[in-house]
Amino acid sequence: MQADFIKQLIEKEFPDSQVIVRGDDGVHFEAIVVTSAFEAKTLPQQHRLVYSALGGRMESGEIHALALRTFTPEAWKRHQGAA
Repeated sequence: MQADFIKQLIEKEFPDSQVIVRGDDGVHFEAIVVTSAFEAKTLPQQHRLVYSALGGRMESGEIHALALRTFTPEAWKRHQGAA
């Protein structure tokens, strides 16, 4: 599994998204996903949406670990301003 492929899967599900995926060992990844689809969703709901976009690859073990950070566009702007 490649980070670029994970990025493509997420972007396909959320066309308006900004996605950053890192990971170079093929099974452990870190992803930042920014999309308006997360508006009015709880953090667990946001994460479930991303896992769903991966099409069962987490459950199958194809992706062993994914450190996930999700943001609405407004929350991302606030986060960027705080950095």
